[in-house]
Amino acid sequence: MEYPEGATPLDPDEMDGLKFSHVTTRGELDHLEQANIQDGLRWLTRHKGKDILNDQFARKLHSQLFGAVWKWAGQYRNTEKNIGVDPIQISTKLRELLDDVQYWVEHETYDPKEAAVRFHHRLVYIHPFPNGNGRHARFYADALLEKVYGTDWIDWSGGYDLQQMNVRRNQYINALRAADAGNYDPLFDFAGVEQ
Repeated sequence: MEYPEGATPLDPDEMDGLKFSHVTTRGELDHLEQANIQDGLRWLTRHKGKDILNDQFARKLHSQLFGAVWKWAGQYRNTEKNIGVDPIQISTKLRELLDDVQYWVEHETYDPKEAAVRFHHRLVYIHPFPNGNGRHARFYADALLEKVYGTDWIDWSGGYDLQQMNVRRNQYINALRAADAGNYDPLFDFAGVEQ
């Protein structure tokens, strides 16, 4: 499989988790994942309640988005990647992040969209799953906006496919890297967050 810049390559054991043995190209995989994501978004739309800032919801959302395609969907990775914390730190770092976001909400630390962008970045940085982390983090941030803050989602794609190499994906990857270095301004600009 060829991966676009910034994508996380899967190791052979993770590739063995693919539920469709006939898939041989990235295009075929993208098609299957996109169909699964549509089902996952329907699940997310039906999900009621604001109690989403917990490990159970994080895993369930990933499973709903990717579980029809990958056996390991909803399970934290146990391998090192080109990004992310050490696998043994995933559950701790995720708990810290979810506690921080709960604090932001309760104390109105940030505007809702700024909170969602910061949440998204830190979730991508943790990189809890073998694959699908960017998509999972974007939908999780949108769920935070809708279900906790009661506001609209962010237009992350801007009319582009962020799974393919294009100008928008390059801006996204560069904005995430800038945020990794402590500069959130490019990511705020990307997501349309006014400062």
